[in-house]
Amino acid sequence: MQLDPIGKLRWAIAEGYIPPQSTGSGRETVSHETACILNAGDQPAQIAITIFFKDRSPAGPYRVTVAARRTLHLRFNDLRDPEPIPPGTDYASVIESDVPVVVQHTRLDSRQAELALLSTIAYGGD
Repeated sequence: MQLDPIGKLRWAIAEGYIPPQSTGSGRETVSHETACILNAGDQPAQIAITIFFKDRSPAGPYRVTVAARRTLHLRFNDLRDPEPIPPGTDYASVIESDVPVVVQHTRLDSRQAELALLSTIAYGGD
């Protein structure tokens, strides 16, 4: 089954923040930021992510691949190359792809025992 391309080539997440603490010790309950990237097309998506900060130059690009007809739930906490994103710091991100993709933003904040989960669609540019 072949699907028509869906999504955009450029996405922005204006709100980013990795909570510096967690109440849980397992991966499921560690505070994190995630970009959920859907590639419904028939070609792998080559993704470049640039991180923007309030008081310093941008970081990146961080490069990942999303296989054809797959999804990737990419935790910003796991990005290391060219540098880790510092917890407790406000940031924004621009996600660029060479094929159309769809991006959703999710944060799990487990600094308190009462977990908070935020999720929203990213802004898809032209």
